[in-house]
Amino acid sequence: MMHSKSKINSYLNQQQKLFGNELYLQLSTVYTNKLNEHTQTETANKLEKFYKSIYLCQNCKLGKTRKNFVFGSGDSNADLFLVGEAPGKTEDLIGQPFVGEAGQLLNKILSAIGKNRDNGVFITNVLKCRPPNNRTPLSSEISECQPYLIKQIKLIQPKLIVALGRIAGKTLLKKELTLNEMRKSKYNFFGIPLRITYHPSALLRNPDLKRIAWDDFKWVKNYLEK
Repeated sequence: MMHSKSKINSYLNQQQKLFGNELYLQLSTVYTNKLNEHTQTETANKLEKFYKSIYLCQNCKLGKTRKNFVFGSGDSNADLFLVGEAPGKTEDLIGQPFVGEAGQLLNKILSAIGKNRDNGVFITNVLKCRPPNNRTPLSSEISECQPYLIKQIKLIQPKLIVALGRIAGKTLLKKELTLNEMRKSKYNFFGIPLRITYHPSALLRNPDLKRIAWDDFKWVKNYLEK
């Protein structure tokens, strides 16, 4: 790929000298689009390979009680990477993240900032398996699953990570803070900017939090559009 890239750059420079900037810019745009398509396909293939290497995971007891390993879904070339806590009952049945009532609210929030699940967004959870009765994840379960999350982030290389809820925020920050404290700052996770806001399920339980969460997502929108 790098050898081909060098040849193409040489060709583009030659065309610029012969025909000027207008044709050069047109050819450069075509080349950039093709390169982006190649990169996206390559990342998607790596994610698929990674999924196949871990979806039978039995590293903790949740592997014995789950119905589906919920790897995550979305755009392999995403600039926005969303992290929730763990799959719920509906997610466990279907094998996809955020497909219940909270997921429907998340879809509306994404739409309001000009995003959707298939374009520019990847969604996953700290845990890939549902804890029984939707209990809070154990620290031992998080320790087993976190390397999977880190690998996903490193493969996708998003522009921004947004943790949804206190558990996800605490897992990434490694700090004991309230969610309101966590959401006031921008952090860094493996070299990628991180923000923390309320989980959609919290907004369903307490609609008064929707305005605060919307302020956070307006910030997300502005940041991604820079």
